Amino acid sequence: MDENNIKILAISGSVRDNSSNSKLLRAVANLSSENVVFKFYNELETLPHFNPGIDNDESPPAPVTILRNYLKEADGVLFSTPEYANGVPGVLKNALDWIVSSGEFMNKPVAVISGSPHPGGGEKAHASLLLTLNMLSAKIVEGGTMMIPFITTKLNADGKITDPVMKQELINLINALVDDINKH
Repeated sequence: MDENNIKILAISGSVRDNSSNSKLLRAVANLSSENVVFKFYNELETLPHFNPGIDNDESPPAPVTILRNYLKEADGVLFSTPEYANGVPGVLKNALDWIVSSGEFMNKPVAVISGSPHPGGGEKAHASLLLTLNMLSAKIVEGGTMMIPFITTKLNADGKITDPVMKQELINLINALVDDINKH
């Protein structure tokens, strides 16, 4: 990989095989320029339940070390999450809890998408995720947030974007993330 490439860690808040939010992340990766390389973090379900008693610098659980290393190596992070029970899915919140003490999000450029089959676009999960990321001192980039209502009508079965307005908004979002990374 070229060292001039921009490395984006893409994290879906869903562990479902056919998740619209996971499909959306793959679609966004195809919309970005050639020098932007996406790494898809697909191991949310491997993380143990957060326990501050086993979270230490010397030997955190191996899946936690992997996540922290991915975050350290990334120039920026892109989330896409569904809403579950009016909030962020537990597996995603669990992953973020593991990062509280280690600081990998400190000033890290981040963009956040929430996608839902419902008309609100996952607004409660979106707001909750932003609150947590702000507490972690992540840098939510200007123009780097988006809520997508009726997401299942805007992607086809193969995960291709069928809504041209949403496609342009996603291009703008990824460009905002990349531009912020390039500034720093």
